[in-house]
Amino acid sequence: MRKSKVLQYVIQVIGWGIVFGFPLFFTWKEADPMTWVKYLGYVCLPVLSMVIFYCNYFVLIDRMLFIRGVLPFLLVNLALFAVLSLLSEAWHGWYFVHIVGDRHHAGGPPKIMFILRNCLTMALTAALSVAIRMTENWRAMEDEKKELEKARTEAELQNLKNQLNPHFLFNTLNNIYSLIAIDAERAQYAVHDLSRLLRHVLYEDRQQFVSLDQELMFMKSYIELMGLRLSDRVDLRVDLPDDGKGILVAPLLFITLIENAFKHGISPTEKSFVHIDFKVETSGEVRCRIENSNHPKKDNDRSGSGIGLENLRKRLELLYPGKYDLSTALTGETYVAELVLK
Repeated sequence: MRKSKVLQYVIQVIGWGIVFGFPLFFTWKEADPMTWVKYLGYVCLPVLSMVIFYCNYFVLIDRMLFIRGVLPFLLVNLALFAVLSLLSEAWHGWYFVHIVGDRHHAGGPPKIMFILRNCLTMALTAALSVAIRMTENWRAMEDEKKELEKARTEAELQNLKNQLNPHFLFNTLNNIYSLIAIDAERAQYAVHDLSRLLRHVLYEDRQQFVSLDQELMFMKSYIELMGLRLSDRVDLRVDLPDDGKGILVAPLLFITLIENAFKHGISPTEKSFVHIDFKVETSGEVRCRIENSNHPKKDNDRSGSGIGLENLRKRLELLYPGKYDLSTALTGETYVAELVLK
């Protein structure tokens, strides 16, 4: 904001410099050279314009136009025009008598023509001042609106993250709880792995974007943790790249889809499968496709309350508006979820 103000004042200085220096561009005319006497006669109107401009710019627009309305603003300006016109006439009388040495100053257009010219110039200058100030106020309001929108978006994202972390922890603890009944020793290793995963959730999730390499390591650890309790009836296939190619992504986007696949794709009694295919294209596009068998939970099993996928859509809309594709489909007994970040 401060830089824009400085730029505005620099532009004004340059503009007034051009106005006051305009006669000097014609000093090359040898037949009618510019002298200081002629320049004093010219400079009166630019001075009047400057007075009108800054009286409006710093005082009248804020205190009259924006507060009391158009009519009082116009009346005050008309009074100001009248006062400055009288001062201009007094100046020209003194100028011709004491500077030019022409006590009679006969000939030339009638005085009313000069008065009308001065009033028209001052009116245009006042209008220019209003236009510039209104534009500045509009830009300031737009900047403030953007800042408020940014703050709102960040607050909403933080709220979604605060919901996501307990949701992630709740689902993972449920998995470890199931593992305890199967193999207590493996459950102990699972708790250790969980602490490593939570470190990523608690610290990396504070950033808006993290490296894809970190996310890939997190996903591998999570899949290994989930795989500890899988029986031989589950076909788990995972294809994750080893290199994130320096790409930055929002944290914990893909883990939601992986969670859902383990939660709804595995049955304790029937054959099941979870196939995870993750690709990083040379164009920088990131594609995660997950296929799993469909074993929907019963109504009495509401772990997570289905909040993960809903939060994912909200976060994507906030972080990647128009730059993502998220699709889910149930074909027969196969559930397919695909997320593409462009």
